[in-house]
Amino acid sequence: MSDEPIINPEIRDLFKQVSTHIRSRIKLIVVLFLIGIVIGIPFAHRVVDWLLGVGLLPDDVNIIVLTPVEFIMLQVRVGAWLGAGLALFALIIDGAWKTGLASKRPKPARTVVISAALAVILATCGLYYSWSLLTPMLLDYLASDAQAAGLSTEWRLSSFVGFIVSLCLACAIGFQAPLITILSLKSGAIDRPTLLGYRRHIWFITFVLGAAFSPPDPLSLFLVSLPIILLFEAAIIWDRLTGESMSANA
Repeated sequence: MSDEPIINPEIRDLFKQVSTHIRSRIKLIVVLFLIGIVIGIPFAHRVVDWLLGVGLLPDDVNIIVLTPVEFIMLQVRVGAWLGAGLALFALIIDGAWKTGLASKRPKPARTVVISAALAVILATCGLYYSWSLLTPMLLDYLASDAQAAGLSTEWRLSSFVGFIVSLCLACAIGFQAPLITILSLKSGAIDRPTLLGYRRHIWFITFVLGAAFSPPDPLSLFLVSLPIILLFEAAIIWDRLTGESMSANA
């Protein structure tokens, strides 16, 4: 039996570096997460009222509340989602700063500003894609599928709001793929040959995560995962056109 490790040592070292970096920023992550909960809990009531009145609910679908604490727990979930988004944004900014330093740029703050602007733009594109295409299409699909089977369509409030928010959040985070890829390559955290060697694994993980946020049919999975994969591939092409990554130049 071969004694070779199953996991590539380079990838194992990369995971170790990432986990070490996240642990070093754990206090910041916890603080931002708590801030998100504090802001999100009172804001959740307005979010729910807006989602119920914006016209996303398909015809002949009723929203129900099954437990006394369901709405309270929904507010906590909305706050947790907001906190997770703030923590991810902070990690992207921190990564941009390290990229500027690793690239020996005279003004690494410029890299931070550009990365922050790109993160906001990409998140906005992801939210628009989810809100304009995925959310109404998938909600109509789920309602029509149940009604075609002769079932009454009554959805729990937490499930309805959670589905919409989690799908929007997944797209907003997934659309950060090109920015995270570029920062990882330019900072030297990973080189392009190693990244390309694990391209299939990245594709597979993307489809797995896409399946977690969409109905189990090929069309929905395709619509959730394909844009993220295309953005990832676009980032690799951009890195190839603009120059070798830091580690490749070493």
